Amino acid sequence: MKILLDAMGGDNAPDANIKGAVEAINKVKAEVILIGKEEIIRDKIKEFYGKEIEEISDRLKIKNASETIEMEDQPTVAIRHKKDSSMVVGFKMLKEGEGDVFISAGNSGALLTGATLIVGRIKGIDRPALAGILPAYKSQLLLIDAGSNTNCKPINLLQFAQMSSIYLKNTYGIERPAIGLLNIGTEETKGNDLVKESYMLLKEKSEELDINFVGNVEGRDAFSGKIDAIVTDGFTGNVFLKTTEGLGKFVKRTLTESLTHNLLSKILAIPALPSIKKFSKTMDYKSYGGALFLGVKKPVVKAHGSSDKLLFQYTIIQAEKFVENKAVEKMIEQFERQKNEEK
Repeated sequence: MKILLDAMGGDNAPDANIKGAVEAINKVKAEVILIGKEEIIRDKIKEFYGKEIEEISDRLKIKNASETIEMEDQPTVAIRHKKDSSMVVGFKMLKEGEGDVFISAGNSGALLTGATLIVGRIKGIDRPALAGILPAYKSQLLLIDAGSNTNCKPINLLQFAQMSSIYLKNTYGIERPAIGLLNIGTEETKGNDLVKESYMLLKEKSEELDINFVGNVEGRDAFSGKIDAIVTDGFTGNVFLKTTEGLGKFVKRTLTESLTHNLLSKILAIPALPSIKKFSKTMDYKSYGGALFLGVKKPVVKAHGSSDKLLFQYTIIQAEKFVENKAVEKMIEQFERQKNEEK
């Protein structure tokens, strides 16, 4: 297996990307290929570790790419004109079978555009969507769309629900994933036109498409452990995602400050340290890795733009599991079967 990593994408590139790959190489069985400016990558590895890349691991490789797609670049223009960028080179390698999964923390719009134009959509899916994993009570929550499609139609949300159901069933072994529609209330009359129309479409098609649709879900109930996936448009989903991450950071910081306020609080906190560490790990979104682009023909993973070395490490480990579980292949099979049944 070969994991392709965009070494030049993200706020902390290339340092965090390289360090994350080095940290992950002994935790995965796959080969990890760093895509980017070879001279810079080699210099950085020598600076960080005092070694050549070949001395670190024979499963850590470099693929040279002379250009970088920046965060401010226009997605379609960048994909079409920066043909030797780390992102475009990665997509081409993925398409041509020179890699099994591609990871990037770069420009989200360019990643979606490249995944769609170069790798290609699964037949039967109008728009691929970002599926991110968040912590929930004694479980996890899949959020789709986490930020790739700011304007959606009801058919898109229906397909998001179908993709998330297939993905959770095949990757996490959840036999009947509970799929909820993010809304401001649980009543079917609540919400804007998109949500109300999507609700009716999901209600009508859920049995036919084998979706365990449980209705509207309010944000405060999303993490109850009773919902396996939340479906929404990319604009709302991205706001929800970043608010959740911000709240997690706030809780951890406040808890830490409270427990280390003075000597007495430090002493009293000692018996509770194992529980506190467990709680902190649960709240740490970094341990859940990146978000998979569901709906494209090969596995493409969007890492957080602000990813540090730890998050890159977890995302690489997660990406190996995506490939091993054959989530994309199973999704292609399901949609092809559905298309044949409709004929």
